[in-house]
Amino acid sequence: MSKQRVNQKFPPGWNESRVRQVLDYYESQTDEETAAEIESALRNTIMEVPTALVPAVRELIAKRKAARARATKRRNTTPPQSRVRRS
Repeated sequence: MSKQRVNQKFPPGWNESRVRQVLDYYESQTDEETAAEIESALRNTIMEVPTALVPAVRELIAKRKAARARATKRRNTTPPQSRVRRS
């Protein structure tokens, strides 16, 4: 059987060489390196946002932080103890 070359389409800025580099990188990782990379990604996620949407994204982030702060404050507030004396 002869290998038939398939004409692949890549996203802008990507080519076969870049795809192979990414595959080599991930396939050569140890389990420990993979776990560390996943943990790091869970703590810090970077995302590209079109410039026109940046103000809206910042507003959403601020609203979420404020809501979380309010929820945390409510959870950490303990109700007052009853002052009823027992005889």
